[in-house]
Amino acid sequence: MFRQRIRLARTYLTSFGAAIYASPLKWVVILAPLAFVFGFSAGINRMSAATAQIVFYAFAAVMGVSISSIFLVFTVASIAQVFLITAIAFAGLSLWGYTTKRDISAWGSFLIMGVIGLVIASLVDIFLQSSALTFAVSVLGVLIFAGLTAFDTQNIKNTYLQMQATEGPEFMGKAAIMGALRLYLDFINMFMMLLQLFGQRN
Repeated sequence: MFRQRIRLARTYLTSFGAAIYASPLKWVVILAPLAFVFGFSAGINRMSAATAQIVFYAFAAVMGVSISSIFLVFTVASIAQVFLITAIAFAGLSLWGYTTKRDISAWGSFLIMGVIGLVIASLVDIFLQSSALTFAVSVLGVLIFAGLTAFDTQNIKNTYLQMQATEGPEFMGKAAIMGALRLYLDFINMFMMLLQLFGQRN
């Protein structure tokens, strides 16, 4: 369905848009954020905090380009509505993760397994193009990334409290950037899953 929408939208694209969305370059745009995440995670220990911050901003820009195709598929009004819903839900979940006295660290392994399952199911759905599987992936994705939002917030808080007395500002700066990256990914993925469920298509 998504590919059909892109094909139908070609007549409305500028030459730059056609290069990004309707040519082999689209695979570079789609896969670039994933490459950024793996490269960033593997190399952050060799970076200064200032360099890591610049790389994070570059990643956010690349991610923005990568998901900009949603404007070809969904109406602007529904994108705005789902973004607002996601922001409210994200803020509430993050606040709960920060303030709760309950230890939710045990959630981590189950949530990571859930993310791996989502990736596999999404790859299968590329070939099957099953609306039922797409719906299931979206519902499970919302639940998994909602849980990760609370988990990551608590984990970031606990890491800061444990490390602030023993680690220097350089380490803490890089830890803050990695925490921001995790929460940013939680937000983006929850937004995309909710958009698949509730977004109104053009």
